[in-house]
Amino acid sequence: MTQTLRDDDLVLEPTSGSEEFTGFAIVLAGQRVGTVALRAEDGRTASIRWNAGTDIPVATRALRLALAHAFEELGMTRVEARIPIERLSDVRAASIAGMRREGVLRGAGGDPDRALLARIADDPEPYSRDGFIAILNAGLPTKRVISQGLLRDELGRVLLCELTYKKEWDLPGGVVEVGEAPSIGLVRELQEELGITVEVRDLVTVNWLPAWRGWDDACIFLFDLGVVQSSITEGMTLQPAEIKSVRWCAPETVRANAAAAAIELLEAVGSGSMPTYREAPKAAE
Repeated sequence: MTQTLRDDDLVLEPTSGSEEFTGFAIVLAGQRVGTVALRAEDGRTASIRWNAGTDIPVATRALRLALAHAFEELGMTRVEARIPIERLSDVRAASIAGMRREGVLRGAGGDPDRALLARIADDPEPYSRDGFIAILNAGLPTKRVISQGLLRDELGRVLLCELTYKKEWDLPGGVVEVGEAPSIGLVRELQEELGITVEVRDLVTVNWLPAWRGWDDACIFLFDLGVVQSSITEGMTLQPAEIKSVRWCAPETVRANAAAAAIELLEAVGSGSMPTYREAPKAAE
């Protein structure tokens, strides 16, 4: 039989139990204030759900008791919660109880998107230094970072790439991987996509891009790659999945073919008064 769980004046009293489902009433100072339940999923994974209103401290205490019970008594190694993203108090309570945010599960039709949070048996305690940092880090927003290179030839033209996945041409480069320095990411991208090794020089600017055509906002690190002979393109090995061709472009060619953000950025570079940080205007859809 499932035992009563206690944290000072807060008690979890068993309400039902089976091989699959374990439920508790949340009782505070003798008054029933909510419920919490564990459900066995596949293997040694359980899901947890609760109803404690918007009282975050009560929900947090109840969740900590239920999580400890899942690991120590039920033998679970992972407990997860799927919380409608608008229920901010429940997301907050789960985080304080030691569950890390792992992503967002999209809802179809009228179903809400849900935040996925989970705790595994060997996570550090949430009130420890390592546990606090891990939980906070998992819940912080992330920003997409793109590294691009400004490569010119002996005539002052700029190298642009004709891409397979959009009609506009763009500067060479790409998305920086998690844990990768922007300069290293640029070197890697040009090796993968153009088959060349470049020397990354000074940072020209950081350019913030607002959300556009379904893409989230991003920060572009634009690096100077110096001046090379135009014949370098003859020895490039293009990655066919992403690059159709490369072109040396004078300003008028840039304006006729490049993405709006690239046009605006290169015109700002050409003006000779490039700030260290700038924000691109929102482009037309």
